Amino acid sequence: MTNVVWTIAGSDSGGGAGIQADIKAMQSFGVHACTAITALTAQNSLGVEAINAVSTDIIESQLLALEKDMKAKVIKIGMLANVQQIQLISEHISHYKAKWPTPPVIVYDPVAIASSGDLLTEEDTVSAIKECLLPLVDVITPNTHETQLLTGVYLIGPAAIKEAASKLMAWGAKAVVIKGGHWDYPSGYCIDYCTQNGEDYWLGNEKIQVPHSHGTGCSMASVIAACLAKDYPLKDAFILAKAYINQGLKKSVRYGEGIGPVAQTQFPTDLAHYPQVIEPGSWLGDELDFDVPLDFNMAADFAACESKKLGLYGVVDSIEWLEKCLQQGIKTAQLRVKNKTQNELDELIAKAVTLGEQYNAQVFINDYWQLAIKHGAYGVHLGQEDLESANLVAIKEAGLRLGLSTHGFYEMLRAHNYRPSYMAFGAIYPTTTKDMTGQIQGLEKLNKFAPLMQSYPTVAIGGIDLSRATEVANTGVGSVAVVRAISEAPDHVSAIRSLQTAINTKHD
Repeated sequence: MTNVVWTIAGSDSGGGAGIQADIKAMQSFGVHACTAITALTAQNSLGVEAINAVSTDIIESQLLALEKDMKAKVIKIGMLANVQQIQLISEHISHYKAKWPTPPVIVYDPVAIASSGDLLTEEDTVSAIKECLLPLVDVITPNTHETQLLTGVYLIGPAAIKEAASKLMAWGAKAVVIKGGHWDYPSGYCIDYCTQNGEDYWLGNEKIQVPHSHGTGCSMASVIAACLAKDYPLKDAFILAKAYINQGLKKSVRYGEGIGPVAQTQFPTDLAHYPQVIEPGSWLGDELDFDVPLDFNMAADFAACESKKLGLYGVVDSIEWLEKCLQQGIKTAQLRVKNKTQNELDELIAKAVTLGEQYNAQVFINDYWQLAIKHGAYGVHLGQEDLESANLVAIKEAGLRLGLSTHGFYEMLRAHNYRPSYMAFGAIYPTTTKDMTGQIQGLEKLNKFAPLMQSYPTVAIGGIDLSRATEVANTGVGSVAVVRAISEAPDHVSAIRSLQTAINTKHD
């Protein structure tokens, strides 16, 4: 019941968009789609021939039946054919938000123009959308044409995109995704934009030149809705939806004489379908005129680790525990210390480097990259927040390996920009060592992460103990990092031996 998603939208008799696309896309991500149909369009691959709006009484009967028995975690709204429908849907959404024990997340895809260019809604609906519906919307997902129609902002560049998004949020939307399929800037590329809570996310890939693209907007919004129902953060839903559409475009086929539908496929498992996370200093960032900090020092292609299989990875907070781990044959370890003076840190990191050399082990230093460089450490481990402040050029030129933390699909693709020495996924389970509220990944996601990043050594971390080590290793991840499973064990020697056996034991 937790993964029920409603779609309130029009029916496409040609099967390529609307309700039909919504159901297929949502099922591809493992959620149950319920429907409330607002219009019966007469259309085929050549275009829209008629729009037959459903009466508000019939729409309401559908909504009342669903509310009684199958409340939604997320409600995706597509085509609303007239002002009366907008007002009715807004009244119901307002009731759900106020009365349901768990208010639904509202994703609104303002279907105004089909891929074929046909206008699908009445002209007087725009003001009703702004006044009635937008204050209730959590995520609005217009394409560039719809954005311009709603805001009056002509999207001539990134600044205009952000201005239009600000207008939509000023009218009530909490987050905005602007789909860039019709925005050819820079030439030959498709750029998509998302903003939420003051954070901006830009995705880009070469435009996929195929003739059959009907239903891309509906499908992308539906995947976002499905991912939100599964508690994915919006930035992850955004990047997965884009990858799904890229995959579908590459597999689209023709049905009829006109524009065929985007293919409804499956969870995107090929890295080639994923867009690039655009950052300042990248080629696409320069094309979009992103501001580059004066001390910008992006680097990529860091030194490789000795193997893709890093094995049992001990994360410890003292030199004593580091030596205990290395004595028992652990070959990959990380020193993660907090609340130390500069002199104490200098001494600890120097000792850690010496121990790594003594035991022929890969010892990474967490955070303190300057001292890691100073003492010639094997590598340094950084979080996503460190990428904007650490001198990546200095780390690379010193020959240090770089490990990066990731929490979800967006951060994973961002880390991929840097081609690090290894990539860590977490937190897999809740952990007491760090507040990971909202960032628990679980085995389902880990099973997706590991194959996507198979060109890297990969590490799973967070809440992993002996009882979970084998199931984590069975996802294909190359290393299992543990903290308390060693340091809080009654017998650390036995714990290390058991953990090493567990992660090397594969079950079918």
